[in-house]
Amino acid sequence: MISKGILDWIGLIFIASLVIGAIVGLRVLSRPRKSTAEEFERSAAENSTMMGAMANALQEVVDPGFARAKVVQTEMKDGRYQKKKDEGDGAKETK
Repeated sequence: MISKGILDWIGLIFIASLVIGAIVGLRVLSRPRKSTAEEFERSAAENSTMMGAMANALQEVVDPGFARAKVVQTEMKDGRYQKKKDEGDGAKETK
C-alpha cells in the first residue's frame, strides 16, 4: 500500500502544477495581440456591433442626407468620387 505521506506529496504536486499552469495560461491569454493598422481597420470595418448598426439606422431616419454622406464616404475611400465614366455619358469627346 501507498503510505499517507506519499499521497500527500502527490496531491501537493498536483495542486501546485494546476496553479502554475493556470498562472502561465492567464499570462499567455493576457498578452496583447500585435496587429498592424491595416488589420485593425479591416477588423473594425467588418465587425460592426448591433448598437452601431441601430445608431446608423436611426441616423438615416432622422437625417435623410446621412445616407448620401455614407455613400460619398465610401466612394472617396474607393477613389471614385465624382469621377465620370468614359463611355456613354458624353463628358469626353474624341477628336
